[in-house]
Amino acid sequence: MTHADTDASLNAMIPAWVDGALAPVEKLAVHHRGLRHKAVSVFVMSGDHLLLQRRALGKYHTPGLWANTCCTHPHWQEDAVTCATRRLDEELGLRGLTLEHRDQLEYRADVGGGMVEHELVDIFVAEMDRAHPMRANPSEVMDTSWMTLDEIHAQIGARAETFTPWFKIYMAQHASQIFGATLGRGVA
Repeated sequence: MTHADTDASLNAMIPAWVDGALAPVEKLAVHHRGLRHKAVSVFVMSGDHLLLQRRALGKYHTPGLWANTCCTHPHWQEDAVTCATRRLDEELGLRGLTLEHRDQLEYRADVGGGMVEHELVDIFVAEMDRAHPMRANPSEVMDTSWMTLDEIHAQIGARAETFTPWFKIYMAQHASQIFGATLGRGVA
């Protein structure tokens, strides 16, 4: 993704609720106004390990923080699975994964800089062999790591400030919905 592409994505029109109706609204305006909006989050697993990404330092909010594999906003009139598939490729060069829709969740979190994420999120989970080709886009992702949910829970307990607000919400409030009763049980 070039600098021009990144600038264009900041001005993207995403689906948000304005006065009770879904409408296309410019992405930065959505976050500055704290509007409820559509989003997708993807969690790629390899056995009991989750692929995490550390957000690039150039991101417009929460730069340098660890998050789930991929999260984004659909373009206006883009369906959730198409969006999730597109962003896995754009952020991590991941193609050919089978995405399983797990749930739809809602959260609200201050992400700094006067911005709020108030998202209605479609959650997708995929299984991947770690040998599957992956190439992180440096304008989106500065690092990746595979961790078990127990390791993630311990890291959040020890260094909460290194994780995005939404990822901490997912792990604290929605782990069993995302990962299933067995894997999500150990995360509080």
